[in-house]
Amino acid sequence: MGLEALYLLIPVSVFLAAVALALFLWAMLTGQFDDLETPPLRMLFEEEAAPDAQLPAASPGEAAPPAGRREAPATAPSIGPPRRGRGA
Repeated sequence: MGLEALYLLIPVSVFLAAVALALFLWAMLTGQFDDLETPPLRMLFEEEAAPDAQLPAASPGEAAPPAGRREAPATAPSIGPPRRGRGA
């Protein structure tokens, strides 16, 4: 039984390695790894969708902002250990 199993396992492992390589190349070519810093920081910003009634009205010559979208802050928050009070 031992050697016969290799006739199945080797082609299956080569196929899985080829699929993994193809997925990696697809991710590289489509830019999936371009921005590694923003996604972890995105969870730090509280973003609740504002109802359409509360969106600011656009001026006559200005385009209306898209519903539920806000501009990103100019700077990222500092990441580090939580600050403790004087008693800690």
